[in-house]
Amino acid sequence: MDNQFNKITTLNQVLHLFHDGMTLMFGGFGGVGSPPGLISGILDKGVKHLTLIGNDTGFPDIGIGKLVSNGSADKVIASHIGSNPIAGRLMHEGKLEVEFSPQGILAERIRAGGVGLPGVLSDIGTDNEIVSKNKPMVDINGKKYLIETALTAQVSIIYAKKADEYGNLIYDKSARNTNPLVAMAGQITIAEAEEIVRLGELNPEEIITPGVFVDYIIPSKGVNWKWAWE
Repeated sequence: MDNQFNKITTLNQVLHLFHDGMTLMFGGFGGVGSPPGLISGILDKGVKHLTLIGNDTGFPDIGIGKLVSNGSADKVIASHIGSNPIAGRLMHEGKLEVEFSPQGILAERIRAGGVGLPGVLSDIGTDNEIVSKNKPMVDINGKKYLIETALTAQVSIIYAKKADEYGNLIYDKSARNTNPLVAMAGQITIAEAEEIVRLGELNPEEIITPGVFVDYIIPSKGVNWKWAWE
Protein backbone atom coordinates (compact mmCIF):
# COMPACT_ATOMS: atom_id res chain seq x y z
CA MET A 1 0.00 0.00 0.00
CA ASP A 2 1.26 3.50 -0.82
CA ASN A 3 1.73 5.27 2.52
CA GLN A 4 0.50 8.58 1.13
CA PHE A 5 -2.97 7.04 1.03
CA ASN A 6 -2.80 5.57 4.53
CA LYS A 7 -3.43 8.13 7.25
CA ILE A 8 -4.45 5.65 9.93
CA THR A 9 -2.51 5.94 13.16
CA THR A 10 -3.06 5.62 16.91
CA LEU A 11 -4.00 8.04 19.66
CA ASN A 12 -0.55 7.80 21.22
CA GLN A 13 1.07 8.77 17.94
CA VAL A 14 -0.87 12.03 17.62
CA LEU A 15 -0.72 13.21 21.23
CA HIS A 16 2.48 15.16 20.51
CA LEU A 17 0.38 17.53 18.39
CA PHE A 18 -1.44 18.81 21.48
CA HIS A 19 0.40 21.29 23.68
CA ASP A 20 -0.18 24.04 26.22
CA GLY A 21 -1.48 27.33 24.86
CA MET A 22 -2.70 25.96 21.53
CA THR A 23 -5.91 26.71 19.65
CA LEU A 24 -8.09 23.63 19.32
CA MET A 25 -11.25 23.39 17.22
CA PHE A 26 -13.73 20.58 17.76
CA GLY A 27 -16.82 19.15 16.15
CA GLY A 28 -19.93 18.31 18.09
CA PHE A 29 -23.25 19.61 19.38
CA GLY A 30 -23.87 19.05 23.08
CA GLY A 31 -21.21 16.36 22.96
CA VAL A 32 -22.87 14.49 20.08
CA GLY A 33 -20.33 14.22 17.28
CA SER A 34 -17.34 15.10 19.46
CA PRO A 35 -14.41 12.62 19.38
CA PRO A 36 -14.38 10.89 22.80
CA GLY A 37 -11.03 9.16 22.44
CA LEU A 38 -9.17 12.29 21.37
CA ILE A 39 -10.74 14.38 24.13
CA SER A 40 -9.84 11.78 26.76
CA GLY A 41 -6.29 11.60 25.41
CA ILE A 42 -5.85 15.37 25.62
CA LEU A 43 -7.28 15.35 29.13
CA ASP A 44 -4.97 12.53 30.24
CA LYS A 45 -1.96 14.32 28.79
CA GLY A 46 -2.75 17.32 30.97
CA VAL A 47 -2.71 19.96 28.24
CA LYS A 48 -3.74 23.37 29.58
CA HIS A 49 -4.29 27.03 28.61
CA LEU A 50 -6.27 25.97 25.55
CA THR A 51 -8.36 28.19 23.32
CA LEU A 52 -11.33 26.04 22.32
CA ILE A 53 -13.48 26.77 19.26
CA GLY A 54 -16.74 24.92 18.74
CA ASN A 55 -20.50 25.09 18.95
CA ASP A 56 -20.79 24.79 22.74
CA THR A 57 -19.07 23.53 25.88
CA GLY A 58 -20.88 20.20 26.01
CA PHE A 59 -21.93 18.91 29.42
CA PRO A 60 -19.65 18.69 32.48
CA ASP A 61 -18.72 15.05 31.76
CA ILE A 62 -19.64 14.79 28.09
CA GLY A 63 -17.77 15.91 24.99
CA ILE A 64 -15.46 18.92 25.15
CA GLY A 65 -17.05 19.66 28.52
CA LYS A 66 -14.53 17.33 30.13
CA LEU A 67 -11.70 19.71 29.19
CA VAL A 68 -13.67 22.79 30.23
CA SER A 69 -14.66 21.28 33.57
CA ASN A 70 -11.04 20.30 34.21
CA GLY A 71 -9.91 23.90 33.81
CA SER A 72 -7.85 23.04 30.73
CA ALA A 73 -9.13 26.01 28.72
CA ASP A 74 -8.41 29.71 29.15
CA LYS A 75 -10.80 30.80 26.39
CA VAL A 76 -13.80 29.42 24.53
CA ILE A 77 -15.37 30.70 21.32
CA ALA A 78 -18.85 29.20 21.16
CA SER A 79 -22.52 29.89 20.51
CA HIS A 80 -23.57 28.99 24.06
CA ILE A 81 -22.32 27.43 27.28
CA GLY A 82 -25.65 26.86 29.05
CA SER A 83 -25.50 23.07 29.07
CA ASN A 84 -22.30 23.14 31.13
CA PRO A 85 -22.83 24.96 34.45
CA ILE A 86 -19.14 24.61 35.26
CA ALA A 87 -18.31 26.72 32.21
CA GLY A 88 -20.69 29.40 33.45
CA ARG A 89 -19.14 29.35 36.90
CA LEU A 90 -15.62 29.59 35.54
CA MET A 91 -16.67 32.51 33.33
CA HIS A 92 -18.18 34.43 36.24
CA GLU A 93 -15.10 33.72 38.36
CA GLY A 94 -12.91 35.22 35.65
CA LYS A 95 -11.15 31.91 35.02
CA LEU A 96 -12.58 31.32 31.54
CA GLU A 97 -12.90 33.93 28.81
CA VAL A 98 -15.95 33.30 26.64
CA GLU A 99 -16.49 34.87 23.23
CA PHE A 100 -20.10 34.34 22.22
CA SER A 101 -20.94 34.06 18.54
CA PRO A 102 -24.45 33.36 17.19
CA GLN A 103 -24.60 29.76 16.05
CA GLY A 104 -25.06 30.45 12.34
CA ILE A 105 -22.38 33.12 12.36
CA LEU A 106 -20.02 30.83 14.23
CA ALA A 107 -20.52 28.19 11.55
CA GLU A 108 -19.89 30.76 8.83
CA ARG A 109 -16.72 31.99 10.55
CA ILE A 110 -15.41 28.43 10.69
CA ARG A 111 -16.39 27.84 7.06
CA ALA A 112 -14.64 31.07 6.05
CA GLY A 113 -11.49 29.92 7.81
CA GLY A 114 -11.67 26.61 6.00
CA VAL A 115 -11.99 28.14 2.53
CA GLY A 116 -9.43 30.88 3.05
CA LEU A 117 -11.68 33.92 3.46
CA PRO A 118 -10.64 36.56 6.02
CA GLY A 119 -14.17 36.90 7.35
CA VAL A 120 -17.84 37.46 6.62
CA LEU A 121 -20.29 40.35 6.96
CA SER A 122 -23.30 40.05 9.23
CA ASP A 123 -26.12 42.34 10.36
CA ILE A 124 -26.82 40.06 13.33
CA GLY A 125 -25.87 41.69 16.60
CA THR A 126 -25.14 45.19 15.34
CA ASP A 127 -27.32 46.49 18.18
CA ASN A 128 -26.09 43.98 20.77
CA GLU A 129 -23.14 45.03 22.91
CA ILE A 130 -22.09 41.48 23.74
CA VAL A 131 -22.08 40.29 20.13
CA SER A 132 -20.58 43.46 18.62
CA LYS A 133 -17.91 44.04 21.28
CA ASN A 134 -14.50 44.86 19.72
CA LYS A 135 -15.75 44.07 16.21
CA PRO A 136 -15.30 46.54 13.34
CA MET A 137 -18.41 47.69 11.52
CA VAL A 138 -18.90 48.81 7.94
CA ASP A 139 -21.69 50.62 6.13
CA ILE A 140 -22.91 49.16 2.83
CA ASN A 141 -25.72 50.92 1.00
CA GLY A 142 -26.81 52.60 4.19
CA LYS A 143 -26.93 49.43 6.28
CA LYS A 144 -24.47 48.53 9.03
CA TYR A 145 -22.69 45.18 9.11
CA LEU A 146 -20.30 43.61 11.58
CA ILE A 147 -17.08 42.15 10.23
CA GLU A 148 -16.97 38.65 11.66
CA THR A 149 -13.42 37.36 11.34
CA ALA A 150 -12.71 33.86 10.10
CA LEU A 151 -11.79 31.15 12.61
CA THR A 152 -9.01 28.61 12.22
CA ALA A 153 -7.11 26.40 14.64
CA GLN A 154 -3.75 24.74 14.98
CA VAL A 155 -5.53 21.42 15.29
CA SER A 156 -9.11 20.36 14.53
CA ILE A 157 -10.55 17.20 16.04
CA ILE A 158 -13.64 15.58 14.53
CA TYR A 159 -15.72 12.42 14.79
CA ALA A 160 -16.97 10.27 11.91
CA LYS A 161 -19.17 7.22 11.54
CA LYS A 162 -16.96 5.73 8.85
CA ALA A 163 -13.62 6.57 7.25
CA ASP A 164 -11.41 5.04 4.61
CA GLU A 165 -7.66 4.99 4.95
CA TYR A 166 -7.25 8.25 2.98
CA GLY A 167 -9.61 10.13 5.30
CA ASN A 168 -12.79 10.33 3.26
CA LEU A 169 -15.51 10.56 5.88
CA ILE A 170 -19.16 9.67 6.38
CA TYR A 171 -21.07 10.95 9.40
CA ASP A 172 -23.96 9.49 11.40
CA LYS A 173 -27.09 11.60 10.90
CA SER A 174 -27.20 14.58 13.31
CA ALA A 175 -23.73 13.71 14.65
CA ARG A 176 -22.51 15.31 11.44
CA ASN A 177 -23.35 18.81 12.80
CA THR A 178 -20.27 21.10 12.63
CA ASN A 179 -17.74 18.36 11.90
CA PRO A 180 -17.43 18.97 8.12
CA LEU A 181 -16.75 22.68 8.69
CA VAL A 182 -14.29 22.05 11.51
CA ALA A 183 -12.46 19.52 9.34
CA MET A 184 -11.61 22.27 6.85
CA ALA A 185 -10.47 24.91 9.33
CA GLY A 186 -7.58 23.19 11.11
CA GLN A 187 -3.96 23.46 10.09
CA ILE A 188 -3.95 19.80 11.12
CA THR A 189 -7.15 17.76 11.21
CA ILE A 190 -7.49 14.51 13.13
CA ALA A 191 -10.54 12.33 12.60
CA GLU A 192 -11.65 9.70 15.08
CA ALA A 193 -13.75 7.07 13.31
CA GLU A 194 -16.14 4.38 14.50
CA GLU A 195 -15.36 2.23 11.46
CA ILE A 196 -12.42 2.22 9.07
CA VAL A 197 -12.51 0.61 5.63
CA ARG A 198 -10.13 0.27 2.72
CA LEU A 199 -9.81 2.94 0.08
CA GLY A 200 -12.56 2.55 -2.51
CA GLU A 201 -15.07 0.86 -0.21
CA LEU A 202 -17.07 4.00 0.59
CA ASN A 203 -19.90 5.07 -1.69
CA PRO A 204 -18.63 8.33 -3.25
CA GLU A 205 -22.15 9.78 -3.09
CA GLU A 206 -22.18 9.38 0.70
CA ILE A 207 -18.81 11.01 1.42
CA ILE A 208 -19.22 14.39 3.13
CA THR A 209 -15.63 15.29 4.00
CA PRO A 210 -13.02 14.56 1.32
CA GLY A 211 -9.81 13.03 2.59
CA VAL A 212 -7.79 16.01 1.38
CA PHE A 213 -8.91 17.83 4.55
CA VAL A 214 -7.85 15.04 6.92
CA ASP A 215 -4.27 14.49 8.08
CA TYR A 216 -4.67 11.65 10.56
CA ILE A 217 -7.30 9.01 11.33
CA ILE A 218 -7.47 7.25 14.66
CA PRO A 219 -9.80 4.35 15.39
CA SER A 220 -12.38 4.88 18.08
CA LYS A 221 -12.50 2.27 20.84
CA GLY A 222 -13.02 -1.24 19.55
CA VAL A 223 -12.32 -0.52 15.87
CA ASN A 224 -10.35 -3.20 14.05
CA TRP A 225 -7.62 -1.42 12.11
CA LYS A 226 -4.76 -3.96 12.11
CA TRP A 227 -5.19 -4.58 8.37
CA ALA A 228 -4.06 -0.99 7.76
CA TRP A 229 -0.45 -2.00 8.30
CA GLU A 230 -0.51 -4.90 5.86
